[in-house]
This record gives sequence, structure tokens and C-alpha cells, in this order.
Amino acid sequence: MKQRSIFFIVLMLWSVATMAQTFTLSGEVTDLRTEEQLKHVTVKNIRSGLSVITDHAGGFKLTANEGDSLLVSAVGYAADTIAVTGMQKFVLIQLKPVTKALSEVVISGTLKEIKKSNSPIAVETYSPKFFKKNVTASVFEALSIVNGVQPQLNCNVCNTGDIHINGMEGPYTMVLIDGMPVVSNLATVYGFSGIPASLIKRVEIVKGPSSTLYGSEAVAGLINIITKDPGSAALLNVDVNMTSYEELNADVSAKFKLGKAHSLLGLNVFHFDKRYDINNDNFTDVTLQKRISLFNKWSFERKNKLPFQVGVRLLTEDRWGGEMQWNKTWRGSDSVYGESIYTKRLEVIGNYGIKAGKEQLLLEYSYNLHDQNSYYGTTPYFAKQHAGFAQLRWNKEIAKHYLSAGLPYRFTWYDDNTIATMKPDAVTNNPSIQQMQGLFVQDEWKFHSNWTLLTGLRYELTNIQGSVVSPRLALKYSSNDNQVLRFSAGNGFRIVNLFTEDHAALSGAREVVIAESLNPERSWNGNLNYTGTFTPSFGYVTIDATLFYTYFTNKIIPDYDTDPQKIIYKNIDGYAVSKGFTLNTDISFKKRFKVLAGITLMDVFTKEANAQGIAEKQQQLFAPKFSGNYAVTYSLPKWKLTIDLTGKIYGEQRLPIVPNDFRPEYSPWFTLANLQLTQRIGKQVELYLGVKNLLNFMPQNPILRPEDPFDKRVNDPVNNPNGYTFDPSYNYAPVVGRRVMLGFRFNVD
Repeated sequence: MKQRSIFFIVLMLWSVATMAQTFTLSGEVTDLRTEEQLKHVTVKNIRSGLSVITDHAGGFKLTANEGDSLLVSAVGYAADTIAVTGMQKFVLIQLKPVTKALSEVVISGTLKEIKKSNSPIAVETYSPKFFKKNVTASVFEALSIVNGVQPQLNCNVCNTGDIHINGMEGPYTMVLIDGMPVVSNLATVYGFSGIPASLIKRVEIVKGPSSTLYGSEAVAGLINIITKDPGSAALLNVDVNMTSYEELNADVSAKFKLGKAHSLLGLNVFHFDKRYDINNDNFTDVTLQKRISLFNKWSFERKNKLPFQVGVRLLTEDRWGGEMQWNKTWRGSDSVYGESIYTKRLEVIGNYGIKAGKEQLLLEYSYNLHDQNSYYGTTPYFAKQHAGFAQLRWNKEIAKHYLSAGLPYRFTWYDDNTIATMKPDAVTNNPSIQQMQGLFVQDEWKFHSNWTLLTGLRYELTNIQGSVVSPRLALKYSSNDNQVLRFSAGNGFRIVNLFTEDHAALSGAREVVIAESLNPERSWNGNLNYTGTFTPSFGYVTIDATLFYTYFTNKIIPDYDTDPQKIIYKNIDGYAVSKGFTLNTDISFKKRFKVLAGITLMDVFTKEANAQGIAEKQQQLFAPKFSGNYAVTYSLPKWKLTIDLTGKIYGEQRLPIVPNDFRPEYSPWFTLANLQLTQRIGKQVELYLGVKNLLNFMPQNPILRPEDPFDKRVNDPVNNPNGYTFDPSYNYAPVVGRRVMLGFRFNVD
């Protein structure tokens, strides 16, 4: 009996000791809305009183027992209490912001660093974390899951494309790197390739005319790719992936310091050299590409604390698409059809702060050289472009006014072997030289605690279009930090560059016809935006809704319909309209579940008198009346696993058909969905496995008469009674089937 009592006492003591056994608990603290890792967060064990601070990666380690409670707190976030259950080794803690989600800093709307909630201009921001939900090989592909932004392939053979915002074609979208217009004109087709994803700090998108601040090309809006600061970037970042199509993409970046200079070096390599022809038309479904891009950004410490940065990017690319049996011996021949493009690019961007008495000025500059050697079938296209930009900018806060002014200058030298750079005799070469000098002023006036008024004016003098004046107005009302209403209106203008109008002009399938002297396009736009942030008990909700309307005069639209063998460029004798509604929602649940979803409803059309003088409405090509995006994330902290389902839904969109075309004029509804699993291993390594085009959607009959790409047998009444000619411009989705992606990341901070 005594032995049994001793046994029970020992058993009870062993049980208590076991229950009180301590262990090391590791964890990570993130922002519930953005999923970004949070540093400098206090994690306290309430029982023991011990506390730690999270590191730069949001991580922490703390001694704990089962049943302990952790108090987690940080400035700008609601404190949370977490119970320690079992002998768990890892915990993911998501803190809910108590200030507005729009506290992020943006610069694209006003040309100054400003809290997003304070910006009178609606700016959408996307972090690298967002793009990691659907890993892609280029910024062009990555933007496909952004609501209202449509990367559009313009050629089924060479797979070139541009970015549409709210239904407006690529030439109306300005793309900036660190605020500098290095992706423009000739580069709009190829300039998105090779921007290393590991260098991107965030992407800012402004929808609606921004010509007052940025000049021509910013009619539909702008995309500003902000790169990381060399001083705050990771010491080493490696991201390598490969798909079942054998597409290899590698991103590597590293930083180092030399004296008072910080440097960030990035390398992107993309290699795809396998031919696919799933639709059996004897043409490559996906363009083969070999690309290398090198990026180096420097930041210098100065005694006066003023900025001094410079960045350089070099890119070389070899891409081709065409008949399956094509090789380089057939380049430019009329025996085997191929489109082969060799591209070389040099880009320089930078800024330098200047002290002028009591004032501070900022000199911003960029330069790019684009050299292209290409053949589209038998049509050669050799082009070279030098584009330089410089701007001296001044900002000053006076009372409740924040004043900005700038003196921009832009120079573009462009030469090619087409009629675009020929004198009227059609024989003498005449390189195009465009120069612009201008002035812009802007006043941001907070005349009431709830109201902000922004007014701006830009004047430009160019050797092509003379004087242009572009005004801008924006009004912001916010009753508190969580509800913001914005109205903006402005004027946009655009100088025409034939190459960027429509890449199909160079496919060799159609003749380019310039029907008249082309006048600059002008537009007027109005946007009404509401942004609301809510913090219900289950998590965090953001709603962003916008009504937009743009009215164009002198719009230049390529005419495919008058003659199936021509593209006719002219100013429309009428007007064009782009109007619609966009809605973005961001819902974050405390149960490790997050949903981002959005829809865009739009009507983009032209009205022009027909031969009988009657105004006819014509829907714009490649502008679906409905589109939507979704990104659903579920996290399993116990296994350090994240599951992402992303995609885009497209409604019907009008396509470029020819007379008596057997292909439908409107595309079907479809979705391009992607599934990805990301597994974290420690703090430095991530493995990810994804499936692209999960539903295996592919368009039908994208190329007309692929069996006769040189139109040698067009006049065959038996086999070609409708007189069809070769045409690769009918496109509404990539001709790429389902494929698997496997990749890994390695990060050293």
C-alpha cells in the first residue's frame, strides 16, 4: 500500500513537471492586411514577464510553457493576446492596423512622399508580397492580376504586348522606373522584360490622366515601379524557378557598401528554348526567348543629407516565334516564316539634391538607348532610339499650402527603316527628333481639417505640336482616417509614335497607311473615388471604388476594317469615350484567410460619321465590358505553408476580324487561374510549387491562314474563296496551356 502511494506521488510530480516544462517558441509577426513582416514589435510572456522585440524579418524567439499568454503590441496596431497551446514550436501572429491602411507612403500622385491617405490623388500600391502570390517571369505578366490593368498581347507570333488601363491601349499608359520615363516610345513593347523582381520595392498605379505632372503618354494613367533603396535592401536575395515548359527564370540581387556609398546589384536571366505547337497550326505557341538584364543602383551619403542616387540597367534579348521548322538561316527569307527580334537596351536613372540658399532643389534625370534588329517575316525593322529626360524640381511648404514646381526637358532621337522616318519623297531617310521643354506648377492646399484642394497646370513647348497647356484639379474629403472621398479632373494629351500604336503594323501581314497629317490627341477626364477601411471583429476590410469618364478628341485609332490588307492611321472624325466603374475589396480574416477581389465595368467606344453622315458607335478592340480579379490566400502556420489562388476573369471583348471571317468577332468569357503553394524553411528559404493556367484555357484559331504566311496562294478561288491573308493579330489570351512551376527563394538580411 505504501509503495502504491509513493508511486502515485511520483506520477503526479512527474505530470506537473511535464506540464510546466519550458520550451523555446519561435514566431513571426505580420500586418494582417498587407502580410508584410513587422519589425520592432514587442512580444511579452505575461506569466514570466519576459519580452522580446521582433527582428527585421518579423521573427522572434521566446521561452514559454503550455498555457502561457503572449501580449503582442506595436505602434499603429491593435494589441493582441495569443494563447500558447501544446508544445507548439512556431506561431504566426497577425496584427490589425488601428490607423488607416492607407498610411503607406506614395509619390506618384503628387511627386512628393506622402501618406497614401493624405494624397488628393487616388494611388493603388502593390508590394512584392502581392506579386509573389503568382510568381511570373516579368512585370508584364505580374500585372495581370491587378484589377483594371490588362496586359495585352498584340502579336501571336512574337508575343509582344502592352499594358491597358481601364480599356485604353498601351500607348496611353506611362511606365516609370523610380519616377523616370525610361520605358516609353520604342520600349513600350519590350521594356517590361527583364526588370528584376527582387529589386522591386513596390508598384504604384494611378488611373486617369496624369499629364499635368508627367506630360505625354500619361493619358490613361501611369505605372511607377519603385526599386529598393540600396541601404535598406537585403544583403542577398535569390529567386529561381522553372516551369514544365522548361522556362527558366533567375533573379539575384546583392548589396554592398564602399565607403559612404551603398550599392544594390541585380541580375535577371530568362531562358526558354523549347518549341510548342499544341494547336497544330505549325506555329510556335510561345515565343522563344533568351534574355539577360543587369541592374546596378548606387546611393551616396552626403554631409548635407540631400539625396544622390544613380542606377544603370543593361538588357540584351533574343526572341523569335514562327513556323516550327524555322531557324536563323531563314531570317528575313520568304521560305519559312519567322519573327526574330534582337534587342539591346541601356537605361540610366538618377537624382541629385541641390542646396540653393535656403531652398532645396532636386535634379532628376534619365536616359535610355534602345537598339533593335528585327525581321517580321520578310519585313526588316531596324530601329534605334536615344531618349533623354531631365527635370529640376522644387517643393516648399508655406502655411497650409504645399507648392511644387518643375522645369522638365525631354529629347528623343528616333530612326528606323520604315516610312515613319522618311521624307515626303519616300526615299530620303529623316530621323525623327522630338524636343520638349516645359513648366509645371502645383498647389496642394489643406484649407480645412477635412478638405484638401490640389490644383496644377503644365505648359509644354515642343517642336512637333507647338504649345500645349494641361490643367489639373483634385479635391479630397476625409471625415476621419478611415473614410476618404476624392474627385479629380484633368486634361491629357499625347504625341503620336507610330511604332507604339500597333505592333501588327510590322508583322508583314498588313500595309501601313497614314491617311493624313496626324494631330496630337487630347482628352478630358473625371474620376470619383471612395476608399473606406473597416475593422470588424473578424479582421480587416478595405473597399476602393471609382467612377471614371474620359472624353477624347483627335483620337488616333488603327483602322483594320476598311481594307483587310492595310492598317490605316488617322484622327477620327468624331469622338471617343472610356467610362466605367471599378471596385476593389481587400478582406483579411484573423483565421489566416485573406481575399482580394475586384471588378471593372466599362464601356470604351468611338462615335464617328459613316459614309452616309450618320454617327455610328464602335466598340474598341480588346476592351472587355467586364473583367475581374481575385487572390485568395490561406496560411497554415503550423506547417509554415501558404496557399494562393489567383486569377483574372475576362468578359467578351471585340477582336480584329476580316470580311467574311469565320472566327467570332467577340471572344468568349474565360478565366486564367493560378494555384501556388509556398513552404517556408526557417527564415531564409522558401520553396514554391505552382500551376499556371489551372483550367487549361487556350484561344481558338488565333492565326489566320498559318499555312500561307507569305500570302503566295491568296488568289486561289477553290482553297481560299474569301481571299483571306495571313494575319496574327487576332488575340485575346496567351496560347499557353496548363504548366507546373517549381522554384525557391533564399534571402539573407
